[in-house]
Amino acid sequence: MFTGIIEEIGTVTAVAPSGDGVRLTVHAPTAVSDAGHGDSIAISGVCLTVIDKGADWFTADVMRQTLATATTGGLTAGSTVNVERAMSPHGRLGGHIVQGHIDGTGHIVEVRPGEQWRVLRISLSAELAPLVVDKGSITVDGVSLTVSRVSAADAAEQWFEISLIPETLAATTLGLRQVGDPVNLETDILARHVQRLLSFPAPTPTEGGSR
Repeated sequence: MFTGIIEEIGTVTAVAPSGDGVRLTVHAPTAVSDAGHGDSIAISGVCLTVIDKGADWFTADVMRQTLATATTGGLTAGSTVNVERAMSPHGRLGGHIVQGHIDGTGHIVEVRPGEQWRVLRISLSAELAPLVVDKGSITVDGVSLTVSRVSAADAAEQWFEISLIPETLAATTLGLRQVGDPVNLETDILARHVQRLLSFPAPTPTEGGSR
């Protein structure tokens, strides 16, 4: 489990075929400082398992489904990624509950710069749109963010906006994002649970009720 608070920007140093997936090597000194074999590290929001490591790098296998669902399939040597270690039991939940399981991707459709803030508008699939609400939480490329605006439910093209402060622009890869760039999206787990519960018919009360 993660919180969406990025600890460092890492750099992909190698991408090698591995079965029907790939083996990814990432330079991330902070993340590997106390990491062990089998530990979880999120790369731009994708939870990966450490299979090998050195003083300032680690290697992880990425399965075919992840390559198809997330932007990981487009990574090459030199790509920069957001890196976060799994949350420790005694740590603070600085962002929100993030699983590292990507729901899908969106694309940057607009960048509105300001003196300090920067607003990104991101496309949203019709499937994910009901799970994103104004002032709710969302994870974009592994970064825990608050939704600042959403499209109308009947809009032809669904989107949401996030407002980025200078710290986020400097400490994550979102400061480098431009119109057309794809990003990983993970919606709020609570919204997904509610959607799943509502998809089932209401139970029929038994006579006399339960005791």
